[in-house]
Amino acid sequence: MKRVIVVMAVLVGLAMPGFVAAAEKSKANGYVGSESCKQCHGDIYNIFIDSGHPFKLRSADLAEAAGFPLPKGYTWDDISYTIGGEVKKLRFIGNDGYIITTDKEGKAMPTQYNLATGTWSNYNPGKIKPYKCGPCHMTNYQADGHQDGKPGMIGTWTFDGIQCEECHGPSSRHAANPQDMKPTIDRSAAACGKCHIRGDAKTIPSKGGFIRHHEQYNELLGGSHGDLSCVDCHNPHAKVAASIKMSCSDCHGDLAKRYSKEKFHGMNGIACIECHMPKATKSAVKEDSYVGDVRTHIFKIDSSAGYQMFDAKGKLVAARLSVEYSCLGACHKGRDRGWAAKNARKIHQ
Repeated sequence: MKRVIVVMAVLVGLAMPGFVAAAEKSKANGYVGSESCKQCHGDIYNIFIDSGHPFKLRSADLAEAAGFPLPKGYTWDDISYTIGGEVKKLRFIGNDGYIITTDKEGKAMPTQYNLATGTWSNYNPGKIKPYKCGPCHMTNYQADGHQDGKPGMIGTWTFDGIQCEECHGPSSRHAANPQDMKPTIDRSAAACGKCHIRGDAKTIPSKGGFIRHHEQYNELLGGSHGDLSCVDCHNPHAKVAASIKMSCSDCHGDLAKRYSKEKFHGMNGIACIECHMPKATKSAVKEDSYVGDVRTHIFKIDSSAGYQMFDAKGKLVAARLSVEYSCLGACHKGRDRGWAAKNARKIHQ
Protein backbone atom coordinates (compact mmCIF):
# COMPACT_ATOMS: atom_id res chain seq x y z
CA MET A 1 0.00 0.00 0.00
CA LYS A 2 2.86 2.37 0.87
CA ARG A 3 4.35 1.88 -2.61
CA VAL A 4 1.02 2.65 -4.29
CA ILE A 5 0.62 5.83 -2.27
CA VAL A 6 4.09 7.01 -3.23
CA VAL A 7 3.52 6.37 -6.93
CA MET A 8 0.19 8.20 -6.83
CA ALA A 9 1.84 11.09 -5.06
CA VAL A 10 4.47 11.29 -7.77
CA LEU A 11 1.84 11.38 -10.50
CA VAL A 12 -0.10 14.07 -8.68
CA GLY A 13 3.13 16.03 -8.28
CA LEU A 14 3.63 16.09 -12.04
CA ALA A 15 0.57 18.25 -12.44
CA MET A 16 1.80 20.81 -9.93
CA PRO A 17 3.54 24.08 -10.85
CA GLY A 18 6.89 22.75 -9.63
CA PHE A 19 7.06 20.26 -12.50
CA VAL A 20 6.36 22.97 -15.06
CA ALA A 21 8.99 25.17 -13.43
CA ALA A 22 11.55 22.37 -13.69
CA ALA A 23 10.75 21.99 -17.38
CA GLU A 24 11.25 25.73 -17.85
CA LYS A 25 14.86 25.69 -16.70
CA SER A 26 17.40 27.50 -18.84
CA LYS A 27 17.36 25.90 -22.28
CA ALA A 28 20.50 25.74 -24.39
CA ASN A 29 21.89 24.17 -27.54
CA GLY A 30 18.49 23.31 -28.96
CA TYR A 31 17.10 21.44 -25.94
CA VAL A 32 13.42 22.09 -25.27
CA GLY A 33 12.46 19.56 -22.59
CA SER A 34 10.15 16.57 -22.38
CA GLU A 35 7.05 18.73 -21.97
CA SER A 36 7.46 19.74 -25.62
CA CYS A 37 7.58 16.08 -26.67
CA LYS A 38 4.37 15.40 -24.74
CA GLN A 39 2.31 17.48 -27.14
CA CYS A 40 2.67 14.94 -29.95
CA HIS A 41 3.90 11.83 -28.16
CA GLY A 42 1.52 11.74 -25.22
CA ASP A 43 1.23 7.95 -24.96
CA ILE A 44 4.99 7.44 -24.88
CA TYR A 45 5.42 10.39 -22.54
CA ASN A 46 3.02 8.93 -19.98
CA ILE A 47 4.86 5.60 -19.96
CA PHE A 48 8.22 7.34 -19.78
CA ILE A 49 7.23 9.55 -16.84
CA ASP A 50 6.38 6.45 -14.81
CA SER A 51 9.68 4.75 -15.68
CA GLY A 52 11.80 6.53 -13.10
CA HIS A 53 14.29 7.92 -15.62
CA PRO A 54 13.05 11.53 -15.34
CA PHE A 55 13.51 11.46 -11.57
CA LYS A 56 17.09 10.26 -11.26
CA LEU A 57 17.57 13.79 -10.05
CA ARG A 58 14.70 16.04 -9.01
CA SER A 59 14.31 19.35 -7.27
CA ALA A 60 13.26 19.48 -3.63
CA ASP A 61 9.82 20.90 -4.43
CA LEU A 62 8.99 17.93 -6.65
CA ALA A 63 10.30 15.44 -4.10
CA GLU A 64 8.30 17.12 -1.34
CA ALA A 65 5.16 16.96 -3.48
CA ALA A 66 5.75 13.21 -3.90
CA GLY A 67 5.47 12.77 -0.13
CA PHE A 68 8.89 11.30 0.60
CA PRO A 69 10.27 11.19 4.15
CA LEU A 70 13.37 13.13 5.19
CA PRO A 71 16.49 12.17 7.13
CA LYS A 72 16.03 12.70 10.86
CA GLY A 73 16.28 16.37 11.85
CA TYR A 74 16.05 17.79 8.32
CA THR A 75 13.32 19.89 6.69
CA TRP A 76 12.70 20.49 3.02
CA ASP A 77 14.30 23.92 3.41
CA ASP A 78 17.59 22.07 3.93
CA ILE A 79 17.30 20.10 0.69
CA SER A 80 18.05 21.27 -2.85
CA TYR A 81 17.64 17.99 -4.77
CA THR A 82 16.93 14.30 -4.29
CA ILE A 83 18.60 11.42 -6.13
CA GLY A 84 16.37 8.57 -7.31
CA GLY A 85 13.28 7.67 -5.33
CA GLU A 86 11.19 5.98 -7.99
CA VAL A 87 12.32 2.36 -7.76
CA LYS A 88 14.92 1.43 -5.12
CA LYS A 89 16.27 4.23 -2.96
CA LEU A 90 16.36 7.94 -2.27
CA ARG A 91 19.31 10.13 -1.31
CA PHE A 92 19.35 13.81 -0.48
CA ILE A 93 21.46 16.77 -1.57
CA GLY A 94 21.91 19.74 0.74
CA ASN A 95 21.79 23.39 -0.24
CA ASP A 96 25.57 23.37 -0.79
CA GLY A 97 25.23 20.65 -3.45
CA TYR A 98 26.85 17.87 -1.39
CA ILE A 99 25.09 14.56 -0.74
CA ILE A 100 23.90 14.40 2.86
CA THR A 101 25.74 11.74 4.88
CA THR A 102 25.37 13.09 8.43
CA ASP A 103 22.93 14.78 10.77
CA LYS A 104 22.88 18.59 10.87
CA GLU A 105 25.64 18.62 13.49
CA GLY A 106 27.96 16.56 11.29
CA LYS A 107 27.52 13.23 13.06
CA ALA A 108 27.24 10.16 10.82
CA MET A 109 23.76 8.67 10.54
CA PRO A 110 21.64 6.72 8.02
CA THR A 111 20.59 9.08 5.21
CA GLN A 112 19.52 6.72 2.40
CA TYR A 113 15.83 5.86 2.31
CA ASN A 114 14.97 2.41 0.90
CA LEU A 115 11.60 2.33 -0.82
CA ALA A 116 11.04 -1.43 -0.76
CA THR A 117 11.43 -1.75 3.00
CA GLY A 118 10.71 1.76 4.28
CA THR A 119 14.03 1.65 6.13
CA TRP A 120 17.07 3.93 6.33
CA SER A 121 20.63 2.87 5.48
CA ASN A 122 24.05 4.42 5.76
CA TYR A 123 25.49 5.99 2.62
CA ASN A 124 29.18 6.79 3.09
CA PRO A 125 28.38 7.92 6.63
CA GLY A 126 30.27 11.03 7.69
CA LYS A 127 32.11 11.42 4.38
CA ILE A 128 32.06 14.55 2.24
CA LYS A 129 30.38 13.45 -0.98
CA PRO A 130 30.04 15.88 -3.87
CA TYR A 131 27.31 15.11 -6.36
CA LYS A 132 29.29 13.90 -9.37
CA CYS A 133 26.82 11.56 -11.02
CA GLY A 134 26.99 13.03 -14.51
CA PRO A 135 26.12 12.25 -17.18
CA CYS A 136 23.75 9.52 -15.99
CA HIS A 137 21.30 11.47 -13.83
CA MET A 138 20.66 14.48 -16.03
CA THR A 139 20.18 15.75 -19.57
CA ASN A 140 22.88 17.52 -21.60
CA TYR A 141 25.59 17.17 -18.99
CA GLN A 142 28.75 19.27 -19.22
CA ALA A 143 31.67 18.41 -16.94
CA ASP A 144 32.71 22.01 -16.30
CA GLY A 145 31.22 24.31 -13.67
CA HIS A 146 28.79 23.82 -10.79
CA GLN A 147 25.03 23.51 -11.33
CA ASP A 148 23.10 26.35 -9.65
CA GLY A 149 26.43 27.71 -8.39
CA LYS A 150 26.51 25.03 -5.67
CA PRO A 151 30.10 23.92 -4.95
CA GLY A 152 29.14 20.30 -4.35
CA MET A 153 27.37 19.93 -7.72
CA ILE A 154 30.04 18.84 -10.20
CA GLY A 155 29.21 19.88 -13.75
CA THR A 156 26.20 21.58 -15.30
CA TRP A 157 23.18 20.37 -17.25
CA THR A 158 20.09 21.63 -19.00
CA PHE A 159 17.43 19.44 -17.38
CA ASP A 160 17.33 17.34 -14.22
CA GLY A 161 16.88 13.60 -14.73
CA ILE A 162 17.00 11.57 -17.93
CA GLN A 163 14.62 13.43 -20.20
CA CYS A 164 13.65 12.47 -23.76
CA GLU A 165 16.48 14.47 -25.35
CA GLU A 166 19.22 12.71 -23.39
CA CYS A 167 18.60 9.69 -25.64
CA HIS A 168 17.04 11.37 -28.69
CA GLY A 169 19.23 14.47 -28.91
CA PRO A 170 18.33 18.19 -28.84
CA SER A 171 15.00 18.56 -30.56
CA SER A 172 14.06 22.24 -30.82
CA ARG A 173 13.95 22.03 -34.63
CA HIS A 174 11.81 18.90 -34.50
CA ALA A 175 9.43 20.51 -32.01
CA ALA A 176 9.08 23.57 -34.21
CA ASN A 177 8.58 21.55 -37.39
CA PRO A 178 8.42 17.74 -37.08
CA GLN A 179 9.30 17.32 -40.75
CA ASP A 180 12.37 19.52 -40.53
CA MET A 181 14.41 17.17 -38.34
CA LYS A 182 13.97 13.67 -36.96
CA PRO A 183 15.26 12.95 -33.45
CA THR A 184 18.07 10.44 -32.98
CA ILE A 185 16.93 6.84 -32.57
CA ASP A 186 19.78 4.61 -31.42
CA ARG A 187 18.74 1.03 -30.69
CA SER A 188 22.23 -0.23 -29.84
CA ALA A 189 23.10 -1.69 -26.46
CA ALA A 190 25.85 0.92 -26.25
CA ALA A 191 23.22 3.66 -26.14
CA CYS A 192 21.83 2.19 -22.91
CA GLY A 193 25.35 1.32 -21.82
CA LYS A 194 26.25 4.99 -21.61
CA CYS A 195 24.58 4.95 -18.19
CA HIS A 196 24.00 1.30 -17.32
CA ILE A 197 27.70 0.67 -16.85
CA ARG A 198 30.31 0.81 -14.12
CA GLY A 199 34.00 1.22 -14.89
CA ASP A 200 35.40 -0.79 -17.79
CA ALA A 201 32.63 -2.57 -19.71
CA LYS A 202 34.86 -5.65 -19.94
CA THR A 203 34.69 -6.24 -16.19
CA ILE A 204 31.77 -6.69 -13.77
CA PRO A 205 32.52 -4.93 -10.45
CA SER A 206 31.12 -6.32 -7.23
CA LYS A 207 30.93 -5.33 -3.58
CA GLY A 208 29.90 -7.15 -0.42
CA GLY A 209 29.09 -10.42 -2.17
CA PHE A 210 26.86 -8.87 -4.85
CA ILE A 211 27.27 -7.36 -8.29
CA ARG A 212 27.08 -3.59 -7.98
CA HIS A 213 24.04 -1.83 -9.40
CA HIS A 214 23.55 -0.11 -12.78
CA GLU A 215 26.01 -2.26 -14.74
CA GLN A 216 23.64 -4.24 -16.94
CA TYR A 217 25.76 -3.31 -19.97
CA ASN A 218 28.85 -4.89 -18.39
CA GLU A 219 26.82 -8.02 -17.65
CA LEU A 220 25.27 -8.19 -21.11
CA LEU A 221 28.63 -7.99 -22.87
CA GLY A 222 30.26 -10.51 -20.56
CA GLY A 223 27.35 -12.94 -20.41
CA SER A 224 25.81 -15.24 -22.96
CA HIS A 225 23.65 -12.65 -24.75
CA GLY A 226 26.32 -10.16 -25.78
CA ASP A 227 25.04 -10.14 -29.36
CA LEU A 228 21.66 -8.74 -28.31
CA SER A 229 20.58 -5.17 -27.85
CA CYS A 230 18.71 -4.10 -24.73
CA VAL A 231 15.70 -3.02 -26.78
CA ASP A 232 15.36 -6.51 -28.23
CA CYS A 233 13.81 -7.47 -24.89
CA HIS A 234 12.87 -4.12 -23.32
CA ASN A 235 10.72 -1.15 -24.18
CA PRO A 236 13.23 1.58 -23.24
CA HIS A 237 10.47 4.03 -22.30
CA ALA A 238 8.78 1.81 -19.72
CA LYS A 239 9.39 0.84 -16.12
CA VAL A 240 11.30 -2.45 -15.89
CA ALA A 241 8.35 -4.63 -14.89
CA ALA A 242 6.26 -3.30 -17.77
CA SER A 243 9.07 -3.12 -20.33
CA ILE A 244 9.51 -6.80 -21.23
CA LYS A 245 8.68 -7.39 -24.90
CA MET A 246 9.91 -10.97 -25.26
CA SER A 247 9.96 -14.16 -23.23
CA CYS A 248 12.84 -16.62 -23.09
CA SER A 249 10.82 -19.12 -25.12
CA ASP A 250 10.65 -16.72 -28.08
CA CYS A 251 14.29 -17.52 -28.78
CA HIS A 252 14.76 -20.76 -26.86
CA GLY A 253 11.61 -22.58 -27.91
CA ASP A 254 13.03 -26.12 -28.00
CA LEU A 255 14.73 -25.71 -24.64
CA ALA A 256 11.60 -24.18 -23.11
CA LYS A 257 9.52 -27.09 -24.39
CA ARG A 258 11.83 -29.64 -22.76
CA TYR A 259 11.96 -27.59 -19.56
CA SER A 260 8.17 -27.43 -19.34
CA LYS A 261 8.15 -31.21 -18.91
CA GLU A 262 10.78 -31.22 -16.14
CA LYS A 263 9.06 -32.87 -13.21
CA PHE A 264 9.41 -30.10 -10.64
CA HIS A 265 10.57 -26.68 -11.83
CA GLY A 266 9.14 -26.79 -15.31
CA MET A 267 5.81 -28.44 -14.51
CA ASN A 268 5.28 -25.99 -11.64
CA GLY A 269 5.84 -23.00 -13.88
CA ILE A 270 9.02 -21.68 -12.24
CA ALA A 271 10.20 -19.05 -14.71
CA CYS A 272 13.57 -19.19 -16.45
CA ILE A 273 14.62 -15.89 -14.88
CA GLU A 274 14.46 -17.32 -11.37
CA CYS A 275 17.59 -19.34 -12.14
CA HIS A 276 19.19 -17.45 -15.04
CA MET A 277 18.46 -13.92 -13.84
CA PRO A 278 18.56 -14.22 -10.05
CA LYS A 279 18.88 -11.13 -7.89
CA ALA A 280 22.66 -11.33 -7.73
CA THR A 281 22.91 -7.53 -7.83
CA LYS A 282 22.31 -5.13 -4.95
CA SER A 283 21.20 -1.52 -5.32
CA ALA A 284 19.54 -0.59 -2.01
CA VAL A 285 18.99 -3.60 0.26
CA LYS A 286 19.60 -7.33 0.09
CA GLU A 287 16.76 -9.77 0.73
CA ASP A 288 18.97 -12.63 1.93
CA SER A 289 22.54 -13.90 1.91
CA TYR A 290 22.51 -14.58 -1.85
CA VAL A 291 19.53 -12.44 -2.84
CA GLY A 292 19.94 -8.77 -3.69
CA ASP A 293 17.29 -6.52 -5.19
CA VAL A 294 18.17 -6.36 -8.92
CA ARG A 295 18.12 -9.20 -11.44
CA THR A 296 21.39 -9.91 -13.20
CA HIS A 297 21.82 -9.98 -16.99
CA ILE A 298 24.63 -12.56 -17.07
CA PHE A 299 22.27 -15.52 -17.72
CA LYS A 300 24.89 -18.28 -17.94
CA ILE A 301 25.20 -20.60 -14.92
CA ASP A 302 28.34 -22.53 -13.99
CA SER A 303 26.90 -25.46 -12.08
CA SER A 304 30.22 -27.09 -11.19
CA ALA A 305 30.65 -27.66 -7.47
CA GLY A 306 34.04 -25.97 -7.39
CA TYR A 307 33.06 -22.72 -9.08
CA GLN A 308 33.14 -19.66 -6.86
CA MET A 309 31.43 -16.59 -8.33
CA PHE A 310 33.54 -14.13 -6.31
CA ASP A 311 37.17 -14.41 -5.26
CA ALA A 312 38.58 -13.84 -1.77
CA LYS A 313 38.55 -10.07 -2.37
CA GLY A 314 34.90 -10.11 -3.41
CA LYS A 315 35.65 -9.56 -7.10
CA LEU A 316 33.65 -11.34 -9.80
CA VAL A 317 35.77 -14.16 -11.22
CA ALA A 318 33.97 -14.61 -14.54
CA ALA A 319 30.73 -13.68 -16.23
CA ARG A 320 28.97 -16.78 -14.94
CA LEU A 321 26.53 -17.33 -12.10
CA SER A 322 27.21 -19.80 -9.33
CA VAL A 323 24.64 -22.14 -7.84
CA GLU A 324 24.57 -20.11 -4.61
CA TYR A 325 22.77 -17.31 -6.45
CA SER A 326 20.84 -19.41 -8.97
CA CYS A 327 19.70 -22.22 -6.69
CA LEU A 328 20.40 -21.69 -3.02
CA GLY A 329 19.56 -18.01 -2.61
CA ALA A 330 15.82 -17.66 -3.02
CA CYS A 331 14.62 -21.28 -3.06
CA HIS A 332 16.88 -24.05 -1.79
CA LYS A 333 18.30 -22.32 1.27
CA GLY A 334 18.67 -25.51 3.27
CA ARG A 335 20.86 -27.22 0.67
CA ASP A 336 24.56 -26.89 -0.10
CA ARG A 337 26.59 -26.23 -3.23
CA GLY A 338 27.34 -29.91 -3.84
CA TRP A 339 23.65 -30.80 -3.85
CA ALA A 340 22.83 -27.91 -6.17
CA ALA A 341 25.65 -28.74 -8.59
CA LYS A 342 24.47 -32.33 -8.85
CA ASN A 343 20.81 -31.53 -9.42
CA ALA A 344 21.19 -28.44 -11.62
CA ARG A 345 22.35 -30.62 -14.52
CA LYS A 346 18.91 -32.25 -14.66
CA ILE A 347 16.81 -29.10 -14.95
CA HIS A 348 16.48 -28.94 -18.76
CA GLN A 349 15.96 -32.67 -19.30
